[in-house]
Amino acid sequence: MPVRLTGAEALALRMTSLLLRPHPVARPSGVADVVEWFGAMQAQDVASGEWSLGVRLPGRTVTAVRAALERREALRTWPMRGTVHLVPARDAHWMLALTGVRTLARAATSRAQLGLTEADADRAVDVLGAALAGGGRFTRARCLAALSAAGLDVTGQRGYHLLWHTSLSGVTCIAPHVGNEQTFVLLDEWVPDPHRPDRDEALGLLALRYVRGHGPVTAHDLARWTGLTVTDARRGITLAGDALTPVEVDGADAVVDAALLDAPRTAVDDLHTLPGFDEYLLGYRDRAPMLDPAHANAVVPGNNGVFRSTVVRGGRVVGTWTRTVGKSAVTVTVLPLTPFDDALRARVEAALAGYATYLGLSLRHSW
Repeated sequence: MPVRLTGAEALALRMTSLLLRPHPVARPSGVADVVEWFGAMQAQDVASGEWSLGVRLPGRTVTAVRAALERREALRTWPMRGTVHLVPARDAHWMLALTGVRTLARAATSRAQLGLTEADADRAVDVLGAALAGGGRFTRARCLAALSAAGLDVTGQRGYHLLWHTSLSGVTCIAPHVGNEQTFVLLDEWVPDPHRPDRDEALGLLALRYVRGHGPVTAHDLARWTGLTVTDARRGITLAGDALTPVEVDGADAVVDAALLDAPRTAVDDLHTLPGFDEYLLGYRDRAPMLDPAHANAVVPGNNGVFRSTVVRGGRVVGTWTRTVGKSAVTVTVLPLTPFDDALRARVEAALAGYATYLGLSLRHSW
């Protein structure tokens, strides 16, 4: 008989899975631990991805997070849904092979709209593969220049598509920024000792990591997050074996990491200032347990895919915030979505002070 959970209990367990509350098993000590725990973390916005790590590694500065990424504790690429994620470096090859193939199969439509051909995409792979060989590390601009010199049209969105295709094909990956510029390297050179499980092992591993980092969740949640079919998602959950256990959330079937059932399920009045693209919201098919549908447009204006940073109290979004980073200070503007009394404002300001400390800057804020 599955354990029965209320929606409130499930939300409490999710906050623990997300490493936003103390976990009975997980004790991440660095960037590699956090990224491996989740399997992948949304990171199309560099600063958001870095703060997602900082939130879960209290006391770390952005400098320390960037140094860990430079040490290749994780890397950025496009493994799932054609979107940039942080993934464990040694797992990038098999994740691209497992989840990227479906995205590549759908890319012909985008290429046609951009006036590119499959031959253009293959040519880009060859050009960048040769240009970066031997330890090359090119900025985005230099990559585009190399493609252009080879006769490829990189104007408009064409250049982005060709860079995306080359990484999704497992040839390049995104290395940490140099200054403010994105850089690219060869994946095989950046990760010379990749883990290469067979397909079933990969499905089980990806399911295990997703569920333990987000649960309670459903097979449909996993399918949406990975871009895999629901059939593959269900198979992955089965292959994860006894590490996962079924539960019911308000009568609906779900699954959790078995160790999570030892975590508290009671309400906790904690507060977090999370980046816009955090797994807290993007890791789920249904965000209603965390976000009042009436506030959805405030978090994702116009449903345009650009998520604002959130103020989260007791597992629920209660506000958004924006930031402007200067040389000596970060200026943060908070927009409450529910009533904020003086005590809550003080708590939010204290949390944002932690963010400023992470950046090594002083804090300026407005409401």
